[in-house]
Amino acid sequence: MSKSPIFTQNRELSWLRFNDRVLDEATDETVPLLERLKFVAIFTSNLNEFFMIRVGSLFDLKKMGDTDVDNKTGMTPSQQLKEIYKAVRPLYKKRERILADLESELRMHGIYRLAWNELEPPEVKAAGQYFKAAVLPLLSPQIIDSHHPFPYLRNEAVYVMAKLRYENGHTEAALVPVPDALTGCFFLPGSETRYISHEEIIYANLSSIFKNCDIEEKVMLTITRNGDINPDDEDSEFEGEDFRKRMKKLLKKRIRLMPVRVDLSNEVSKEALDYLHEHLGLTREQVFVTSAPLSAGYMFSLADHVDGAKRQALTYPAFTPRRHPDTMDGEPVISEIRQRDIILSYPFQSMEPFLQLLKQSAHDESVVSVKITIYRLSGKARLVDYLCAAAENGKEVTVLIELRARFDEQNNIDWSERLENAGCTVIYGFEKYKVHSKICLITRRSKDAVQYITQIGTGNYNEKTATQYTDLSLMTFDQSIGRDANEFFKNMAIGNLEGSYEMLLVAPVSLKSRVLACMDREIAKRENGHITLKLNSLTDIDIIEKLKQASCAGVTVRMIVRGICCILPGIPGKTENIRIISVVGRFLEHSRVYIFGKGEDEEMFISSADFMTRNTQRRVEVACPVLDPYIRKQIHVIIEACLADDTKARLMLPNGSYAPVTPSDALPAPGAGKVVSGFDCQQFLLDLAESDERAGAENIAAGKSRVLTSGRSGKAAGYTAESAADASAAGRKIKKSSDPSIRQKKHKNVFGRIWDAILDR
Repeated sequence: MSKSPIFTQNRELSWLRFNDRVLDEATDETVPLLERLKFVAIFTSNLNEFFMIRVGSLFDLKKMGDTDVDNKTGMTPSQQLKEIYKAVRPLYKKRERILADLESELRMHGIYRLAWNELEPPEVKAAGQYFKAAVLPLLSPQIIDSHHPFPYLRNEAVYVMAKLRYENGHTEAALVPVPDALTGCFFLPGSETRYISHEEIIYANLSSIFKNCDIEEKVMLTITRNGDINPDDEDSEFEGEDFRKRMKKLLKKRIRLMPVRVDLSNEVSKEALDYLHEHLGLTREQVFVTSAPLSAGYMFSLADHVDGAKRQALTYPAFTPRRHPDTMDGEPVISEIRQRDIILSYPFQSMEPFLQLLKQSAHDESVVSVKITIYRLSGKARLVDYLCAAAENGKEVTVLIELRARFDEQNNIDWSERLENAGCTVIYGFEKYKVHSKICLITRRSKDAVQYITQIGTGNYNEKTATQYTDLSLMTFDQSIGRDANEFFKNMAIGNLEGSYEMLLVAPVSLKSRVLACMDREIAKRENGHITLKLNSLTDIDIIEKLKQASCAGVTVRMIVRGICCILPGIPGKTENIRIISVVGRFLEHSRVYIFGKGEDEEMFISSADFMTRNTQRRVEVACPVLDPYIRKQIHVIIEACLADDTKARLMLPNGSYAPVTPSDALPAPGAGKVVSGFDCQQFLLDLAESDERAGAENIAAGKSRVLTSGRSGKAAGYTAESAADASAAGRKIKKSSDPSIRQKKHKNVFGRIWDAILDR
């Protein structure tokens, strides 16, 4: 009897395939050269975090007995670790090849990353003077012997390690940490951009640090430590202690967790490997040798060191998020929302209207309270300024801030203290449940009633990432949603996870069950059923099983899953009706949208929750129905644009790998009814936002109604035949053009007209 085909894949291996997909962006010749280099840095940063969290947690499970079996593949933690290390090594080699190609191209533009032996004589002199004046005084070198024990190595810090041999034949190890103060690289004088890393300078000048001995062997290294701390596992140690104090202690504990990987700049002797194994406890499979820089952070800011004209040619065109047309005429945002719901599409549209909503609420005499959940904030946050101002003006301000937001713990601790000092009521959520929802409630008291304005988003209230991530932010005057939001905050304040809600789907209680029920409704329709999902990750086994059932029933399932995806599409008899794409482009795809049904039978939700077990069962998440037909239309444009992308999208294959979207795989562009070749969904949405802002300003200047108001009629939207033809022709021309400014200009001319047609203005 033949074995039933497997339609799921391991979460960790799926993530590695996604990160491989990120690295592929560095090879896309339509992406400007310095932007391609950033994708190498993103790949590296992603991989570092993967080892800290996912590999770290698997090591913890292995130590606990190695019996926790993956419910997708049946693999134990040990088996998963073996497969991870096996899958990662080819990625290291691929990164090296891609980086070498990129740096070769960059040298053609006068941009050089140099080794010490590549420096010209005047540069050797300049770098030597810099070493003596600015580097050497900051160094803390040490030998390692019976009186100088092996030191603690910090996570992701770079070290230069050497074996010293003295005249009497005695040998000992030595270590030089690269100080945190030496950030970035040393840029050499001259008209070209020539630079060398600080670790390379130290590596080349070890003999100036350790005198009267020979440097027998040397290497640059960095270690990755387990970063998976869980305060809920420490109840006995911190019982009864304020949660903020507990988190401060745990952050100190994190830096001492065990190493899970070491990266070396070059091959070393067996003796050196044995030495590292003895002192770090790492096996050979946890040691990686790479010619790539051990610290890739400089790649994000390298463009700042390139002259203006060259930088413009090698980076994306400058972009500023656009103003939403419904908030352009100077009227208070509160008044605008009371007239019509508004949805902001980041980063194409600015976060400013929401920030202004908070600012105006802080000074509005009718506003009695502001309540908000916070997961991540930027280092500078006007949002906090406005919440503090509201509290200082006598409003009741409640902030539920999640102190366990991974790697933002200290930032959130600092913000919580400031909010508390300003008079805000600060709460931290629940034991064993992170609060990941993005919801804000503004309560107003009018003459005869209490009124709610509710904001619900798919992404954080982070003013920096709102210019880098694609997210949706709905601001609504719908009172039924407002009443649910009010009930939600009451439940959060009293520690009640079992609340009942009319409109909102709230995890861990009702979100998953409602999603499964919506899927069951589509399954009952069989071939007439439709499910469309936009997610960052999919791991929940119950939802995966339901999607398989939907496919078997003939339901059309379309999914945009950026990262981890544990269901495999196209498996005969299992998932043949499921199509999955991943979009990786200039901006990080981050919005979550669930759509069940089609036409008048459709239900649409935006949410903070991916379909991962941690989101559906171990976090507080919120999904909100989108009721306004006009806003649903706007979201459909975004979804259909992603599904039509054949430039930045990749199609997931039945084996879990990704392939470029070919014309035969592509779906029609939004409303076009036909495939549009060379379609880039993010560029399309950039141009739509610019077109909307310009049209809104022109209409207001002419005394006409706002640009989006006419869309409230609910008429069916669609391209004109002329627009579709224009789009197809422009797509072919745009794909051939290598000049980003030309591509952008052609998009503006064509897709602005398409947007007009979509909204039926």
